[in-house]
Amino acid sequence: MAQAIKGSAHIGPSPLGAKPFVSKWSSRYRGATVQDLEPPAALSLNPSDPISLALISAFERDYTHLTIVDADTRALLGYIAIPVLQAQLDAGRVRPEDPLSKAMARFERRGKKYKVITMATTLEELEAFFEGGGVGQKQEFAVVTDENRRFVLGVATRSDLEEFVKRRPA
Repeated sequence: MAQAIKGSAHIGPSPLGAKPFVSKWSSRYRGATVQDLEPPAALSLNPSDPISLALISAFERDYTHLTIVDADTRALLGYIAIPVLQAQLDAGRVRPEDPLSKAMARFERRGKKYKVITMATTLEELEAFFEGGGVGQKQEFAVVTDENRRFVLGVATRSDLEEFVKRRPA
């Protein structure tokens, strides 16, 4: 069972790993879940789509991350981080007409365990995920799926969580 220290931090076994996670903002979450962040619907592209389509689509929606799915099965293959993509373009490593497969970050399927983030995931769990709990390294975004990981519902970012905390009184 979790204990509260100094009125705001969650101390105790983390559902994401063996090390206890200390939340900076648990007093502001008050039972909120990823759904309370109101993440926008995911924009998923295919590996064969041109890089220019990703840039235009992300710009139009003010997205920083786009998911990449298989054109036939809709299986999640990876993602594009728009700032990284822009840096690759600026450095000449990719061109706007190149397929996204040339620039995308691929998810490793073999030997890697992923934390499932759903609309029902608590914000404390999401914060722990962003801080590296259970996955070993800090994350900037989370792909939000249904419980069975069949559908990509949205993308939640670290900044989405920070904005939620700013709007919530202490």
